[in-house]
Amino acid sequence: MNVKEFPSGTVVVQSEQPINSLYVIAKGTIRATYPGGEFYLYKGDVIGACELFFDSHFITYQAEETSSIGSYPYSVTQLSGILHTNPEMAARIVTSMFKQLQEILDQYELARFDCDNFYHYLMDSYEGYRNFCSKHGISARALPGMETLSELVLEEDIPSWLGGYYAQQRKLVPGAAVKGQDPDFLQGLLLKASEDVYHVISVCRVLYDYKSEIINLLMSENRLDFFDLYASLLYRIGSHDDDSTSLIASISTMMIQLESQPSIDKEMYKQRVAEYRERLNTLDQAPEDQPAEGSAKANDIPEIRDSLNTILSYAKVDEETANAFRSAISQYSKLTDKNNSDDASRRLRLTITKMFYEIYEKAFIRSLQDFEIPKVLLMFFNFGYVDEHLAGMENAAYLYSIVNKLPTDPARKVYSIYEWLHAIYDGKKTPSRNEFDTDYQAHVHELKVTGKISAAEETTMLKDREKQVLFELANMFQSVNKITFGRISCFCPIFSEHNVLKELDKSLVSADKVEETFNQLRAVDFGAYYREVIYTNPNLGIGKEYVSVEILPDIILMPNVGVRGVMWQEIEGRKRTTPSRMMVSIFQMEDLTNILVRLTGDYRWEMCKRVQGARWNDISEASLTSEYFDYIQFYKKNHELSPDAKDKIKLNMQKAKNSFKEMFIRDYVSWVLFEGAGSPRLNKIARAILFTYCPFSKEIRDKLKMNPLYKETMERYDIKLGQKIHHYNNLFQKIKNMGADIPPEIKAQREFLGY
Repeated sequence: MNVKEFPSGTVVVQSEQPINSLYVIAKGTIRATYPGGEFYLYKGDVIGACELFFDSHFITYQAEETSSIGSYPYSVTQLSGILHTNPEMAARIVTSMFKQLQEILDQYELARFDCDNFYHYLMDSYEGYRNFCSKHGISARALPGMETLSELVLEEDIPSWLGGYYAQQRKLVPGAAVKGQDPDFLQGLLLKASEDVYHVISVCRVLYDYKSEIINLLMSENRLDFFDLYASLLYRIGSHDDDSTSLIASISTMMIQLESQPSIDKEMYKQRVAEYRERLNTLDQAPEDQPAEGSAKANDIPEIRDSLNTILSYAKVDEETANAFRSAISQYSKLTDKNNSDDASRRLRLTITKMFYEIYEKAFIRSLQDFEIPKVLLMFFNFGYVDEHLAGMENAAYLYSIVNKLPTDPARKVYSIYEWLHAIYDGKKTPSRNEFDTDYQAHVHELKVTGKISAAEETTMLKDREKQVLFELANMFQSVNKITFGRISCFCPIFSEHNVLKELDKSLVSADKVEETFNQLRAVDFGAYYREVIYTNPNLGIGKEYVSVEILPDIILMPNVGVRGVMWQEIEGRKRTTPSRMMVSIFQMEDLTNILVRLTGDYRWEMCKRVQGARWNDISEASLTSEYFDYIQFYKKNHELSPDAKDKIKLNMQKAKNSFKEMFIRDYVSWVLFEGAGSPRLNKIARAILFTYCPFSKEIRDKLKMNPLYKETMERYDIKLGQKIHHYNNLFQKIKNMGADIPPEIKAQREFLGY
């Protein structure tokens, strides 16, 4: 036995590392971890005793203190020999296996209890929050993720008899009696136990993910969480209110629940709690008759008084529609829970939505001929604002202050929705495709084919800019406004204070923020928005060269307070050198970087499908989509993937609702945000596909060259890249020998290859 010393903090065995040895602890303490649990091993324990059936580890072992560990060569085929010829080692393995198995089963029981407990705690907390809001006449806010959260249901739970079965086995085969047992019986026991341990840990991973989802709703980095709901409510009513003691107690309970959770970011937790305590101290020092923070109204701005009637008057809707809309807005304002899912609330939101778009269309068409549009109407167009009380006076004042100086910039491809619609009317942009993937030209042609319009009317409609805007308003605008809002079941297009989950000035999307985010993304995936086009130059003897050109997307800011983004179309019409179209909320409650990275992954998938056509998933024609499709479709038969990796794919596919594209987008997000930062998250197959078709920039590749995870893939990439560079070097020399200048397209392509 070879004995080696491991300093404290050293990883002895990493999860997914091949099993080629068993390790016996001679001295020290080892911490064993897996998603959803941990346990400790001490002197005499065997590392790997629970993983004997597999070719690779699914538990990570790290020295908790300086430890001495002896190693024995091992593979599944050697187990029988060890049990027959080394009774002492056999006794160590069996004893340690029983001990570790019991630890893992205990972790499972605790995790199962925690998931149920946290779910009911979350539901009770939300009910308590809504009751507080109702009592104080405040609209309750809804959190993204709440509407999709349900009580835990496990598809493949642990059999209820498993714990009792192994407890009895432990009694039948105590440590002292192992040496007298049939080696074949022991081999069967160990291999069966190894399979069961893997199953338990797989379920623990599901429990860990479920619990992490709930913890993220209680407190998260993006602040869309229950901690913020309760704290904001306390800041609003003040610490001298009769209910403040109950609110403070609820927040304290939440802090106790969160502080010991392994999935929470400890630094983020400390920062949030410190901020809360500082604000609470400020509230306590305020005089009792001083209004609570946020309760004081902004200075009265005459222009925003009676905003609803200003909008209705400008739109010149008929009196019946105007009265119906006023009535609906009044009813909506009085709802304490504007996200209620009951039939009456749902019908009211649908009624408002239908009338909102009718009024929006009429007002927008009138504005096209108006050179002095009232600021309240611009607030209506760009934010969905209709009423100062519904928006909250502080929010209304802020919207009023920014509406004439929105931080958008069409020159940098970032448009407010009003700027976008105006660009279509001015002929600078074509209408977007509708939800059936039909563009305006095809739509008009279909009207002619079905006899709804004549050939002459078709010609007129194709040139009618107003009709083009109406097509955009009726199709893309209505669909995308709901999607970007993010909570489909409680969607209402009007700006309401209860949807504001962050400070508006911090959540406002600007051209600077978009540009900064794309620059960060392109520093990792440098070729994200490059497309291949054909370049020819007969005068220089260049018959056909594929060169890459960068075409950044158009970003359109939808008039809502939302949490999602949409990659609506990858090109305009059929021309592949046109920009894609992406939409996000003008007030983005979620992290903008995460959203734009997701949209870029969506774009990469759809653009590849566009280029490949009908053969997008045909593995005989190598492409991003075909290789990824093949990888997911046949992952269960892939011998290069460990059982743990296969289990993760299965779990992630369930989260992606069995969508290959959604699965790819999730992997792409991990590729850009984590793997690009040197933090491996993907398995070797997914990593190889992403590296081939979405390679890192040269700076990152140079940093990763010494990492064995990337070695093989990077070597293949470097060979192909070297061949391309060699080709262009020869082309450069050929053109120079002719005494001609290097065409800028060829020069740009050579620079692109050097990224």
